[in-house]
Amino acid sequence: MTSRLLTTVLLIGLVFSMVTLVPRLQKHHLPGNQQDYEPAQPIAFSHRLHAGEMQISCIYCHSGAEKSRHAGVPAASTCMNCHRFATAAFGALLAESEAAAKAKRTPRRVVSPELEKLYDALALDEKMQRDPKRTTQPIAWTKVHNLPAFVYFDHRAHVNAGVECQHCHGRVQTMERMRQVEDLSMGWCVHCHREVNQTGVAKKPVKASTDCATCHY
Repeated sequence: MTSRLLTTVLLIGLVFSMVTLVPRLQKHHLPGNQQDYEPAQPIAFSHRLHAGEMQISCIYCHSGAEKSRHAGVPAASTCMNCHRFATAAFGALLAESEAAAKAKRTPRRVVSPELEKLYDALALDEKMQRDPKRTTQPIAWTKVHNLPAFVYFDHRAHVNAGVECQHCHGRVQTMERMRQVEDLSMGWCVHCHREVNQTGVAKKPVKASTDCATCHY
């Protein structure tokens, strides 16, 4: 009887420990796994706003994805294609315009704090002209998706085959701050290659390699 009671107690303790510890262990990743990595950036760029609400194509900003191994971080000049004119959120600009009309004055220049960082990096004055007295500074973006040095990955092969950015990067259009959704492990990549060889990509048949030398050489 004592033996049965002890066994029951031990089993209950084991089950309780598993229920308590397993969720905690799932939050810890193996070395090199940066899943859920979500670093703060020097400028709070919202993918939700740009890719989601405004529906700007990923390729417009990350043009390297179609023709290079690396998608690349957009040049500040790409940002300025729009932000030479859009200096703040529409609501803030509208509020200043209405206030100016009510006060019968010229609307004041409205610049969001985050866009001010962009203009400062480019050493621009209030007229969006280069200020010769100031020095331009590169924007120190933090790379989110990193692969080991011994892994070769080519964006153009995937993008030109019709693989959607969201397949690897998650629902970017919903992210206020960019984060790594998948673990990007070898197993995850190999599983995807095997699957698309059966199902195709964008309704087209593909032959995704599972040869070790394709990614490791």
